[in-house]
Amino acid sequence: MGVHRITSEAAKYYATKEKILGTGITLFGTASEKVNEINKEDLEALGDLAAALLPHTPGNSGKLMVVVARLFWALAGVSEKEFKILPLEEIESMVENLKQRVGTE
Repeated sequence: MGVHRITSEAAKYYATKEKILGTGITLFGTASEKVNEINKEDLEALGDLAAALLPHTPGNSGKLMVVVARLFWALAGVSEKEFKILPLEEIESMVENLKQRVGTE
């Protein structure tokens, strides 16, 4: 029927955000299945990722990011950290790094 093209900067940002968010949530699912095999450093990094995704996650999914972050940090044996607002590029880098470390690729 037609090709959907993303032309505006706002649309590009939204598409990038959705891609990163979707990949991050998939990563959390994979990590939850392998939680006993993941080292403490990577568990902490998964908590950091959930915290970084919070400002970019709408609705109830956003509320769950706090829960996910706290659970991964608890599994890593670290205290709750401050939730920071990071640029999408930095979050995307975190996702790609963790995908390799946790073994989803």
